[in-house]
Amino acid sequence: MIHVNGQPFGHCAGITRRSLLQAGVLSFSGLSLADAMRAGTLASTTPRNSAVADRTSVILIWLDGGPSQHETYDPKPDAPEQFRGPISSISTSVPGVQLSSLMPESARLLDRMALIRSMHHNNNDHFSAAHWMLTGYKGAGNAPTVPKVPSAGAVVSRLKGAKASGVPPYVGLPRINSVGLSPGYHGAAYLGAAYNPFSVDGDPNDPKYRVSNLSLPKGISVDRLNDRKLLLAQFDHTRQLADEMPGEEDPFRAAAFDLLTGPTARAAFDLRTESPRLRDRYGRHQWGQSTLIARRLVEAGTRFVTLTFGGWDYHANLEKTVKRMVPNLDRAVATLVDDLHQRGLLETTLVLVMGEFGRTPKMNKGLPNNKVPGRDHWGKVMSVMAAGAGVAGGRVVGASNTRGEVPKDMPVTPADLVATIYDRVSIDPETLFYDRLSRPMPIIPNGGRVIRDLF
Repeated sequence: MIHVNGQPFGHCAGITRRSLLQAGVLSFSGLSLADAMRAGTLASTTPRNSAVADRTSVILIWLDGGPSQHETYDPKPDAPEQFRGPISSISTSVPGVQLSSLMPESARLLDRMALIRSMHHNNNDHFSAAHWMLTGYKGAGNAPTVPKVPSAGAVVSRLKGAKASGVPPYVGLPRINSVGLSPGYHGAAYLGAAYNPFSVDGDPNDPKYRVSNLSLPKGISVDRLNDRKLLLAQFDHTRQLADEMPGEEDPFRAAAFDLLTGPTARAAFDLRTESPRLRDRYGRHQWGQSTLIARRLVEAGTRFVTLTFGGWDYHANLEKTVKRMVPNLDRAVATLVDDLHQRGLLETTLVLVMGEFGRTPKMNKGLPNNKVPGRDHWGKVMSVMAAGAGVAGGRVVGASNTRGEVPKDMPVTPADLVATIYDRVSIDPETLFYDRLSRPMPIIPNGGRVIRDLF
């Protein structure tokens, strides 16, 4: 959803200005859906492989709160019990590489995935760490409402746009947020709200699920919307005559109408056309069905999809929590990778799974009001899963030490990960934007390098 600042005021038809703008109905001033469609205008100037990159999308699965590396992608079966934790490990399709026993589906398909086990940034604050991981730039400590720079998703939206007409370039679901802030550090910062993700709330597993943001406000039919389009065109023509400019239809306005009145985006969100068997494989829950929609969106032409799966901040009661959450994540991610592979889309879709940090290598004793052990914040090392877009299946980049405390070799930074995302979609790493004070802002911080060992 495109959010617009300012107070709503009444419209003669009983529709508020805010509701018109949020639904994408064109207005004479302020931000409209047409502004959002301008995300599709600028292309990379130095394509890595233009034929592939022009078809490449990104699906980012954001584990808000910070998942434990020990209970997911980097178990430590030989560490002392207080470090090893309560969850055992299992072998995978890659000899010598183990995963948490809660991830059997990912273990089976690890030869199509890669793991980064040496990601680090040395920050334990949710807000700073989330900003760092999503933008490549360290955020200000405890300054949750002030994103300093745009997210990787917003930059990709701004520079690459959608791959096809009729779909938003950047989508967030089931409710995009970072540390509870929506869109938070997934947003566009100084690039402007037009490049924020199209936010889709709700539970796709609900049989009544519909994307209200793609519906016209009550009382506005397609015919009436076309009447408004004609009226606006007449105003534009009058202004163009006064300016002695040739009259042309604004392509962004046309794209906004296409999104609202066309079938493409609405069809991508409609899971009723998917086979029940495939829906079962993804998991009949919010995470699984949201992941299936992400595949449908990139197939339809969306460039960047962020899935926010929260609840990973478990300072206590770790065992019960991960046994409830990790299997759902495992099934959704593994099915996504396999589904993309079966459809011939994995080569042109980069899939990433990450949170803002890892968890303390040593189990704590719980919280004052909950004495069941958990793990605390830990930015000194964490794991990231990557697949697709040329990622070498079965590859493990870097390693943590024997207790999962710090990188043992090949340390990787958030700036490196952001540089890698841009590389996969062929965005020139030397691209500069200008912030609200007209200061030049590189899209990659100094030191950020593509993680070549992934490929």
